[in-house]
Amino acid sequence: MNLDERAGDRASRVTHLLRAWGRGDLQARSELLPIVYRELRRQAVGYLRHERPDHTLQPTALIHEAYIRLVGQRRVAWQNRAHFFGVAAQMMRRILVDHARAHRAMRRPGAALRVSFDDAPDVATQPVECEVLLLDQALAELAELDSRQAHIVELRYFAGCSEQEIADALSVSRSTVTREWQSARAWMYRRLTMGRRRGTP
Repeated sequence: MNLDERAGDRASRVTHLLRAWGRGDLQARSELLPIVYRELRRQAVGYLRHERPDHTLQPTALIHEAYIRLVGQRRVAWQNRAHFFGVAAQMMRRILVDHARAHRAMRRPGAALRVSFDDAPDVATQPVECEVLLLDQALAELAELDSRQAHIVELRYFAGCSEQEIADALSVSRSTVTREWQSARAWMYRRLTMGRRRGTP
């Protein structure tokens, strides 16, 4: 069995367990964590990579807090792997937003999560970094303009899902995901650049 086949089997297993969990099967929920833990850790490390050095949250703590919130979901109609990791990414982002707000209230502005959209099309090569609060505001604004594009950003950029996984999750074609991801990425870049120049979310 090659790598693609093993990955496909693992994705199918995750989807099966998620749907069983959604029907109330707690054993399926217990079996799911060891399978998805590595990917959740990859997401958490990605989120924290650009954090301030003295950040009190570590990847394991972020994973555990997100997972606690995930298992608290009651009767979720989990669709597939992409749906699960998209929700997990959203949970992690909300945890870090709350953490950044608390930190900002206690100390000075700034010193929050920094992310880069420097691979946006037709932009300069220098990375554009923004605070997690600015990113959260930008995603909220994008969701008001186009909720599907905001969802694609969360799934692609934060959850690390492939374009095909996103297409399956959203029941659209892969070409639609490609087109809307490019559009959303460019919009996010412009919004984050503007926000950084203003110095506020």
